[in-house]
Amino acid sequence: MTSTTEPTEPLSVEQLSATTLLRFATAGSVDDGKSTLVGRLLHDSKSILTDQLEAVERASASRGQDAPDLALLTDGLRAEREQGITIDVAYRYFATARRRFILADTPGHVQYTRNMVTGASTADLAVVLVDARNGVIEQTRRHAAVAALLRVPHVVLAVNKMDLVEYKESVFAAIAEEFTAYASELGVPEITAIPISALAGDNVVDASANMDWYGGPTVLEHLETVPVSHDLAHCHARLPVQYVIRPQTAEHPDYRGYAGQIAAGSFRVGESVTVLPSGRTSKVAGIDLLGKPVDIAWTPQSVTLLLEDDIDISRGDLLVPSKDAPPTTQDVEATVCHVADEPLTVGHRVLLKHGTRTVKAIVKDIPSRLTLDDLSLHPHPGRLVANDIGRVKIRTAEPLPLDAYADSRRTGAFILIDPADGTTLTAGMVGESFAAPQPVKDESDDDGWDF
Repeated sequence: MTSTTEPTEPLSVEQLSATTLLRFATAGSVDDGKSTLVGRLLHDSKSILTDQLEAVERASASRGQDAPDLALLTDGLRAEREQGITIDVAYRYFATARRRFILADTPGHVQYTRNMVTGASTADLAVVLVDARNGVIEQTRRHAAVAALLRVPHVVLAVNKMDLVEYKESVFAAIAEEFTAYASELGVPEITAIPISALAGDNVVDASANMDWYGGPTVLEHLETVPVSHDLAHCHARLPVQYVIRPQTAEHPDYRGYAGQIAAGSFRVGESVTVLPSGRTSKVAGIDLLGKPVDIAWTPQSVTLLLEDDIDISRGDLLVPSKDAPPTTQDVEATVCHVADEPLTVGHRVLLKHGTRTVKAIVKDIPSRLTLDDLSLHPHPGRLVANDIGRVKIRTAEPLPLDAYADSRRTGAFILIDPADGTTLTAGMVGESFAAPQPVKDESDDDGWDF
């Protein structure tokens, strides 16, 4: 929750910049220095506990290294430490005087594209690392494409290992120009290029004395000041109902509240709201926040809404402003990243989870698969395997109130689940499209799941 007092109006961008949580992910090719950058960020911002640093020093000494290998602060798995690579998403939480952070250090290998999608799916910012000696390579373009598809609003190009190219401005400028042109073409809205040396600490937390030609922020300065309040100000208000509260006590005999975390936007007392997918309407009679009544609440606060009318609402329903209600549909078109080892095929019977609602669904078509190497399309592949990104068409058993992912990254996203064992199969983004291929005919058998 963002406040322990009764709010009156949403905070300004300036206020939010000092109080909100920034989620960011790091990505880059193998050995570009992602984990070292994160370790340096934690070390130089004094966000490491003494016992953690001592453990890293012992592990580094056992390898024969004279100085602590800061990459070990995020390469937390034993297999990663033994191999010197990152094979899983390593999450770390830290804070400075200006902001709180959740960072995700994602793998650089091609076969772990799904891990980057996982780490970047909720990120407000992505840090894409490039080795200054190698410049923009295929994997760099792949990570830029994933960031663009996931609509990560801010991308930082960290040109690392500047110490190995004699801190030359010309090397940095050429890489920044090439990457910016490519990422802009993909639709990345904001790109900030920063020359760094994660190993030496140049421009990570402290400004570098070796690159006086650079006048921009350090990595930490940018992370502390980049605005992350866009969703609060502009997204459509949405509250997925998680729980219906009916204490039925002598003190509260008629209390009926609808609890959940506000996914986007804000709600006010007296506002007309619609319950989806039923379409019934009412007005907000009250909002309870931390056990106290308030007049307004906004994302990501967890609240209980009270309505003027006693209507049928249950877990999985969505409360929205009546003037801003999304359409409901049983036909979903989306871009997805397949994350399971089991392939996703045309005719696949799945469960679709959107917000707090889970419904049966069928994969009706897979029009195309994206080749991330060159952003070309493979039409009608018939299936998606692990790490594939593609377009799908899905039919659900019940109507769902879906926002476009471009309008709301939270209520425009969903996952597909294996109904047999509950395994997460696929992460989806409603309405996102990298092309408009022609659909293929669905020839799936009718076995009771054809809605």
